[in-house]
Amino acid sequence: MTDLTALDGATIAFDLDGTLVESAPDLIGAVNAILVAEGYEPLTYDEGRPYISRGARWLLQRSLDIAGEPEPAVRTAALFGRFISYYSEHIADETRPFPGAIDTLKTLRGAGARLVVCTNKPTALSRSLLTRLDMAGFFDGIVGLDAVTAAKPNAAHLIEAVEAVGGDLARTVMIGDADIDAGAARAAGTPLILFSFGYTEVPAADLAPDILLHRYDGVVDACVALLNGRPSTN
Repeated sequence: MTDLTALDGATIAFDLDGTLVESAPDLIGAVNAILVAEGYEPLTYDEGRPYISRGARWLLQRSLDIAGEPEPAVRTAALFGRFISYYSEHIADETRPFPGAIDTLKTLRGAGARLVVCTNKPTALSRSLLTRLDMAGFFDGIVGLDAVTAAKPNAAHLIEAVEAVGGDLARTVMIGDADIDAGAARAAGTPLILFSFGYTEVPAADLAPDILLHRYDGVVDACVALLNGRPSTN
């Protein structure tokens, strides 16, 4: 059995969409509601999934661009409020935690780790989603892009998220799925775990994480290894 001593007092920062939860069905559903209302063809699941990591505004803009909108940035500004309103009403219709996520959070908390969500989703939406999924109670803080001075991939997002829960950056591990998570972790100087199954325009394996995981049952051991300063492995 793994010695979990290293987790006591450590901070584990999690991305949300594509890392903790499979939220693509509801996000793409909200995008498609807007596209159809504007007279465009809906996106397929595979078309929309990679663009979720950068946040809802980028997802909507890229979706309008793919659909053929000549001024996607301008239309995004005009349509974003409608998108958020629709998504808020359907935020947990099909969204679910990834297999093994809940058990992992329980183990990390039980070992004394601080847990914080570090996401480019707005804080209120993130809290609403996690509450609907009965996951909010696992976290000492939920820190969206509106709660920090600069969002991921800027180091400030991760640094301020760790500070928000009273953590120590020197004893922090970042867990994510995309280049913005990798960028924030590298800029902040924290170890990085990436999942291979998330939402990313660049494959997670190409982002040189300290540890690449394909499922949740390796998370606890990976966090312990990194906190103990062991060599990186994939």
